Amino acid sequence: MDGGQLIAGRYRLREVLGQGGMSIVWRADDDVLGREVAVKVLSGQLAGDPDRQRQIRDEARAVARLRHPNVVGVYDYGEFDDGGRSLSYVVMELVDGRTLAGMLTGGRLPWKVVTLVGAQVAAALAAAHADGIVHRDVKPANVMVTSGGVKLVDFGISAAVGAFDGGDGELLGTPAYLAPERIEGGPVRPATDVYALGLVLYLALGGRMPWQASTVTQMVRAHVYAKPAPLPPIPGLPPAAARLVSRCLAKKPADRPSAIEVAEMLGELAGLPSTALMRSVAAPTVPLPAARERRPSRAVLIGAGVAAGLMLAGGAWWADDGPAKPTQAEAVTAPSAAAPSATAPKARPSTSTPERTVQAVAAKRERTGPPVDDQPHAKKAPKAKHAPGPKKGAKPKPPKKAGRK
Repeated sequence: MDGGQLIAGRYRLREVLGQGGMSIVWRADDDVLGREVAVKVLSGQLAGDPDRQRQIRDEARAVARLRHPNVVGVYDYGEFDDGGRSLSYVVMELVDGRTLAGMLTGGRLPWKVVTLVGAQVAAALAAAHADGIVHRDVKPANVMVTSGGVKLVDFGISAAVGAFDGGDGELLGTPAYLAPERIEGGPVRPATDVYALGLVLYLALGGRMPWQASTVTQMVRAHVYAKPAPLPPIPGLPPAAARLVSRCLAKKPADRPSAIEVAEMLGELAGLPSTALMRSVAAPTVPLPAARERRPSRAVLIGAGVAAGLMLAGGAWWADDGPAKPTQAEAVTAPSAAAPSATAPKARPSTSTPERTVQAVAAKRERTGPPVDDQPHAKKAPKAKHAPGPKKGAKPKPPKKAGRK
């Protein structure tokens, strides 16, 4: 395929934006609507492969259903003939900006910027999880920071909650961000994305990963056995943020917070409007019943993108974090599929709806044994105790006026 080629009578290809193992992303012009778009085209080498065609179609359906401001939008899907080959394509929102991976090549970021970016990524994941979709490849390279906010991209290996990875011991994803339960062959669950987001937050805050691992085998063992090291000292970082990152990296999925909780906590630390406020702004014409308790909502932090975009694109960085340190190269440039190893399953190009009947994908723990350089787990914060009620016969005191802390 060449620049200038016309697809489906309306999408004119201009230049290649990126290329992976199974597809090519082009900047293109929509001649019908007169706008720029991104067109993801299945690689010619995979033409006629029903699994790959199904994958790109399922990705388009999943993302089109989300309709979230922090998720890249999908406009169209189709197939076209290219020299006798039938190729699938997806037309998406064109996102101009920098990837978080590119931003991290200069070192760690100020903690206030990290909370702004992380809150929006968590909001996107919360929306996906509410629709039963797990991204499965959350990493810095799939987070775009633009003038309009943060966008989570590449749902190419997303899967339905409860699904399993492909057969034949194959595991999809980036080795540096694989959750322990995926390595051990567990079903797909939202906590998988929260674990990967925790690693992204750790890397962006600390400038390195929570353990030393330079090979796929070391990465896999670290996810399963190694206790993450505490975050290095970061001036001004609220203790609540450090505790949240530690909870995201819990080995057991049940011990991790939900994506909605991460979005709300990071949004509060970043000074973003509350979830309830953003919900009312997003849908002012829809009557909302009186809420008895706070529940997860898909309309999370919709306005956060504008605030983050203005600060990030305009270079309004906070300078209270000290000099930046170079990040680990393998944490930022890790491949999108794992290479075969003694303890890691063989990886291949992804599929968004894996078959449910597969065998466990990781070696038994007793084959390798835990590494000797484990670090202790971070202690959980103590639960708050209820204050005792007023004594019998005591006169009630007038209520205090509310004020900001």
